[in-house]
Amino acid sequence: MHVDLRSDTVTKPTPEMYEAMAKAELGDDVLGDDPTVKALESLAAERLGKEAAVFVPSGTMGNQIGIRSWVKPGDAILVEADAHIVYNESGGPGAISGVVTWTIPGNRGIMEPDLVRSRITVESIHTPGTKLLCLENTHNRSGGAVIPLELMKTYRGIADENGLKIHLDGARIFNAATALGVKASEIAQYADSVMFCLSKGLSCPIGSMLVGTKEYIETARIHRKRMGGGMRQAGILAACGIYALNHLVERLKEDHRRAKEFAESLCGLPGISVAPEEVQTNIVMINTDSPAQEWQMKLWEKGVWCLPSGKNRLRCVFHRNVDDEGLYYAIEVFRKIAC
Repeated sequence: MHVDLRSDTVTKPTPEMYEAMAKAELGDDVLGDDPTVKALESLAAERLGKEAAVFVPSGTMGNQIGIRSWVKPGDAILVEADAHIVYNESGGPGAISGVVTWTIPGNRGIMEPDLVRSRITVESIHTPGTKLLCLENTHNRSGGAVIPLELMKTYRGIADENGLKIHLDGARIFNAATALGVKASEIAQYADSVMFCLSKGLSCPIGSMLVGTKEYIETARIHRKRMGGGMRQAGILAACGIYALNHLVERLKEDHRRAKEFAESLCGLPGISVAPEEVQTNIVMINTDSPAQEWQMKLWEKGVWCLPSGKNRLRCVFHRNVDDEGLYYAIEVFRKIAC
């Protein structure tokens, strides 16, 4: 048996998605006349409670366009120290936007409000002005940790007091919303711009969305074009996004249930440690006594695929293509290797 826990990006389209792709009405999105892309953008904006949206090839591009559309070279941005924007986007803020990135240490992705306030700088002849606060919800490197709504509200207040905008890396915002028992728009209301991925838990083959005001999204379209993100008959892909937003959000709770059961089942095994109380969404972090790569290879040989997230840490991600049979097989394999 083969159980792929490397990421929720490995999900394959559903049969209904393939059917939607085959039937999608197409145009040229760069020229602004692909009706299926327009429908997806309208739906995404509505679900996040924003005025407009733009369809982009990837979450990384969505984040980098999101930042670039708020800042000018020489500005400063604030980002949590373990954020995806810092760790996994190839130095994009500096290379693309020319900004100074102030990083703030966090606890499972959460920055202390007073620390955020202390790092805000006012533009002067000596100092870059801080223009943007970047948040990540859920937080990838913290195992899918969720920022509570009350804290999102606090960050909003800090930004407003200091003339900052907020960009939310909401790659898995629907996982966060599921965990909190709210609509995604209730999280997004505290951000000026939000990027979310269609290609993770929502099972689409490609694509992410960037949402914000109409004026902001028009600026974002210019930067999308500059970065080579303009797609032509992109309605083929957008059709999957429409299906996912209409049919696959509710089922994310199944991924969360399996992740929690997985974590609880590994407790007490020799050679590893897991904190089930920290599993809020679909990601499980496992600390290993021996090098994580050794565990990875042993698991791989028995058909359970996962990735190291540090020298002594494994990351396992649950998604639509891992059912209960896959869950129980993965648990069995971990137990055999540990014993």
